[in-house]
Amino acid sequence: MEPRAVKNAQDARAIVEERNLKDVKIGLFDVDGVMRGKYMSREKFLSMLEGGFSLCDVILGWDSYDQLYDNVRYTGWHTGYPDAPVRILPDTCRNIPFEDGMLLFLCEFADKAEPICPRAALRRVTGKAKSMGFEPFAGFEYEFFVFNETPDSVRRKHFRDLEPITPEYFGYSVLRSSVNAEFFRQLLDMSEAMDFPIESLHTETGPGVLEAAIAVDGAQAAADKAALFKTFSKVLAQRNGKMVTFMAKWSPKWPGQSGHIHMSLKRADGSGSAFHDPKRPHNMSKAQWHFIGGQQKLMPELTAMVAPTVNSYTRLIPGFWAPTEASWGVDNRTCALRAIAGSPKAQRVEHRLAAADANPYIALAAALGSGLWGIENEVEPEHEVTGNAYDKHLPSRLQLPRTLMEAAGRLRKSKAARELFGDEFVEHFAATREWEERQFRKHITDWELERYFEII
Repeated sequence: MEPRAVKNAQDARAIVEERNLKDVKIGLFDVDGVMRGKYMSREKFLSMLEGGFSLCDVILGWDSYDQLYDNVRYTGWHTGYPDAPVRILPDTCRNIPFEDGMLLFLCEFADKAEPICPRAALRRVTGKAKSMGFEPFAGFEYEFFVFNETPDSVRRKHFRDLEPITPEYFGYSVLRSSVNAEFFRQLLDMSEAMDFPIESLHTETGPGVLEAAIAVDGAQAAADKAALFKTFSKVLAQRNGKMVTFMAKWSPKWPGQSGHIHMSLKRADGSGSAFHDPKRPHNMSKAQWHFIGGQQKLMPELTAMVAPTVNSYTRLIPGFWAPTEASWGVDNRTCALRAIAGSPKAQRVEHRLAAADANPYIALAAALGSGLWGIENEVEPEHEVTGNAYDKHLPSRLQLPRTLMEAAGRLRKSKAARELFGDEFVEHFAATREWEERQFRKHITDWELERYFEII
C-alpha cells in the first residue's frame, strides 16, 4: 500500500503491519507553525489510532524558543500543564524518504484544545466554505534563503557574515540552479515523495534565495503541504550541511521573504469555478469580487495572522515587493491582493501580504475566511490600483498595522475575526503575539548600540 492511499485507521494499521515497522513518527504544528512530534512504538501507535493520545499542553503554551507564555488562559503554571488530547489523522500518512521506510502521520489537538489548534482553525473556515456551497483551493509560494552554514556555525558567527549558497542578485538563473543541481534535485524529489510536489523552483533576486511554488490542492491539504514543505526543506538542507531560513527578512540589504497564497473557489455542486464569469470585467464573478472586498476590508484587522513575528514588519516597506496597505489590483504585484484573470481553471486571487514566517494554517484561515466573509456580506472592494501601489495613498482604514503589537490589538478587537475563528482562538493567538513583541522589547539591538552608545 502506498502511504497516500491510506484513508482511515484500518488502512493505517495495514500499512504499518505491511512494512513491519518497529515505530512510526507523529507530528503536529504549534501556534508558530513549528512542527512538534516524536517517534511512537508500533504497539502504542496502533492502540491509539482510533482513540487518540495525549501530549503535554505546553506545546500550546510556549513560543518558538520554548519560552512559557505568561499571558494565556488555556494553559500555564496556573493549570499545571496537563495533557491535551490529540487525534491521529490517518489520511495524512507519508513516507520519510531518508528514514528507510519510516512513516509520518500528522495529528491535531482535540477536545478543549481544539478551539486554539491552528489546523482546526483552518478546518472551521473550510467547513464554512462548504456550508456556503464552495470547495476552496489554495497553493502556497515560498521564498527562502539557503546558506552554506550549520546550526553550530551560525551561532559561532552570532548570525553575522553568513555564506549564502550563491552570491549577489541573479533571479531565474539557469546558471545558479545548474551549479546547485544536486540540492535542487533532492528538494524536488523529496517534495514528490512526501506529497507536497513543487510546481516550480527557481532562484529569486538575492544571494542564495530560492522560490518554490507548491502544487494547488484543497485548502486543508494545501496547508498541510506548505507546513511540511517548510519543515522538511530545513531537514534536507541540514542533512546536506546547509541551512534554510523562512524569516520574513534576515538582512536589511536584501528583499524580504514572502509566503504568497493563491486561492480559488469551486462550486460544490460540480458546476465549476465560482470565480470565473466571462460576462463580467476581467472574468471576475460576483463571488470573486466580494471575496476580494472581504479580504481588503478585514486585512488590517487580521494582519497578525499573516505577519506573526516582530521580524515580519521589517519586510512591509515600499519598493521591496511587499504591500504596505490593503490594496488590490488586476495582475498588479505591487498590491496586497492580486486578482488574476484567465480561464476557469486559472481565475484566482493571490494574497501577497503573507510572510514566509507565517503559520500556513493560520495564514490561510485568515485569507480564506476574510474572503468568505466578503461574499457573505457582499462587500465591495474599493480603490482599485493601477500602476505603482506604493505611489498611492489609500484611506486610513486601509492602512496596515506597523508593529506586531498593534496588529495583535486590532485582531483582539475584531468582531469579524471572532465570528470566523472563535473567541478562544482570537484571545489565545493575540496574546501569543503580544508576548512575542514583549520578548523583543527586552533586548538591545546592534542598531541602538551603534547609534546611541557613544554619542547620546
